[in-house]
Amino acid sequence: MRTGRPYPLGAAYDGRGTNFALFSAVAERVDLVLVDPDGTERTVTLPEVDGFVWHGYVPDTGPGQRYGFRVHGPWEPASGHRCDASAFLLDPYARAVHQQSAADAGFAQGLCGVVVDPAFDWEGDESPRHSYTDSVIYEAHVRGLTRTHPGVPEKLRGTYAGLASEAVLEHLTSLKVTAVELMPVHQFVQDGFLLDRGLSNYWGYNTIGFFAPHDAYAATGTLGQQVDEFKGMVKALHAAGLEVILDVVYNHTAEGNEKGPVLSFRGIDNASYYRLSDEDFSRYYDTTGTGNSLLMRHPNVLQLIMDSLRYWVTECHVDGFRFDLAATLARQFHEVDRLSAFFDLIQQDPVISRVKLIAEPWDVGAGGYQVGNFPPLWSEWNGKYRDSVRDLWCSREHSLPEFAARLTGSADLYQHDRRRPRASVNFITAHDGFTLRDLVSYDAKHNDANGENNEDGESNNRSWNCGVEGPTDAPAVRALRSRQQRNFLATLMLSQGIPMLSHGDELGRTQSGNNNAYCQDNELAWVDWQFGEEESALLDFTRRLGELRTAHPVLRRRRFFEGETRRATGERPADLVWMLPDGTQMTAKDWRWPDAHALAVFLNGDAITEPDPLGNPVVDDSFLLLFNCYWEDLEFRLPDATFGACWTTRVDTALPTGEPEELDEKEHKAETTLPVTSRSLIVLSRPPLRGPEGERSPA
Repeated sequence: MRTGRPYPLGAAYDGRGTNFALFSAVAERVDLVLVDPDGTERTVTLPEVDGFVWHGYVPDTGPGQRYGFRVHGPWEPASGHRCDASAFLLDPYARAVHQQSAADAGFAQGLCGVVVDPAFDWEGDESPRHSYTDSVIYEAHVRGLTRTHPGVPEKLRGTYAGLASEAVLEHLTSLKVTAVELMPVHQFVQDGFLLDRGLSNYWGYNTIGFFAPHDAYAATGTLGQQVDEFKGMVKALHAAGLEVILDVVYNHTAEGNEKGPVLSFRGIDNASYYRLSDEDFSRYYDTTGTGNSLLMRHPNVLQLIMDSLRYWVTECHVDGFRFDLAATLARQFHEVDRLSAFFDLIQQDPVISRVKLIAEPWDVGAGGYQVGNFPPLWSEWNGKYRDSVRDLWCSREHSLPEFAARLTGSADLYQHDRRRPRASVNFITAHDGFTLRDLVSYDAKHNDANGENNEDGESNNRSWNCGVEGPTDAPAVRALRSRQQRNFLATLMLSQGIPMLSHGDELGRTQSGNNNAYCQDNELAWVDWQFGEEESALLDFTRRLGELRTAHPVLRRRRFFEGETRRATGERPADLVWMLPDGTQMTAKDWRWPDAHALAVFLNGDAITEPDPLGNPVVDDSFLLLFNCYWEDLEFRLPDATFGACWTTRVDTALPTGEPEELDEKEHKAETTLPVTSRSLIVLSRPPLRGPEGERSPA
């Protein structure tokens, strides 16, 4: 054992040996435990400490070597210290984790760090670097997306390699998505109470290793092979033009509250890593609902998070992050603080400030709902968008005014500090809650399979079952449910901001009414790739929506609409006009009517003020969106020729394919009437009235 170096933290292999470094401000001695293939332990004491970093260098130790630490120090829970020299502790900076059976007596909880070789042949890999404005995100679970896919070799199903398979890549690219947002792939552990029920932690929001790809998602091995397999997946996704965004859980760890296990952080330096109760240092201050929260004002916790983020970008080539319960990360003390050290570090970092940053802008603490309040660098999961669109298509009173704000990018939430529509990540469904099919099939959650007496999960889902709870053979109900799914998908893809699809919604995935399938690693939560005619039609419809959005910049503007401001300058028509079904423009009184459930929206492709990336003017088709959220058919009168002389139907959600088959059903002249089926949406377009240089086109 040589003295080694205090940096980098973790296990760093240099081709001749490995340097080990561990932070602990409370340790009195740190033992490095090397684990041989047969389970035999070799213990050596780290010989040096600098700035609370204990370190040593072991020659002739390299990739595949399993290891852990034993930390000697105070066991004084009342003072916040929980050192236990008998506990085998996982390195917080482990680049790979080998997870033994929890019953293996050799290791506490069966977690070993693994020394890895960082070398990898990227073959010139580059990020697609899609702009926020052009982005379409697909939220996916590595295992759930691939576990039953017939086009994925059986041995690769449920793995990183399976996600990188040609069949999965073809599906993703056919949807015109630009990024895959992976549910947690950091190393996580199982919950004992779930194992006792015969269940497991499926979602993975129970992190223990912030630098290690989860070993159970690897087909090639768990002694470092998982790192190369993960990198290979990223490389394949990039080659297909897809970015990789990781859902990261830096707000808490898997060690839970004071009754939880000692796996890593708690036994290394409990008081440095965790927020403790002001009244009782033996207990934890929890704003996450998981039992603990990381101490976001401690420099070594902030270093851990920033080092982890940089590692995934620089070493693993990921393109961005979605931060789970991000409000907790901004709590240096009790309040959510936009001036917190965490935001400052992100803003100043030359690596992390240049990737995509998405916040889940809430937690369970006081004042935790922070939609619209994150700094300008960030985008946010817009929970208000989700709720508003659900209310609209359920025909709830007073839903129209807020929906109008959400459809156009939520300027009321983001424009005040000069943020743009890309700040809003729009979604109808996500992993947490009903799937899209269940949203239109159930009024209430059905979570009995979770073993919690149906008390878990959200009770207020803003859902509507279309008249029957759960599965039905009634043709009218099934047709309405299919139409409602098309309505939600079309609204999502027509909204300003960044749309996010939840995996399987394009296939009509159901969880049988379970809106909290966090523990269901089985057919209930996996994407079912054996689908029928209805599901196939929905998939084709979703693909057409992706193509439509990709082709038309007016549907994905970089800046907010100006609306009445443009009209005041004398330019007509404005870039955005709201109309009643009779073709007249809406007034303030119309917006206040509680039972208003229909409107037409004019999007002017001739009035896009922002240039393209090369500085050229942007001219596009103009669109007329006809929303009928009433329970009966309506006739819409098209506006006068000022807005367009002739309109073409691009999408009709009343039709299974979304498109009329006959040409004479597609063409509509100004000031004529157009029937719109109850609870449906029609999208019309007409070509530009001026060319790229501003001249009026012959049409």
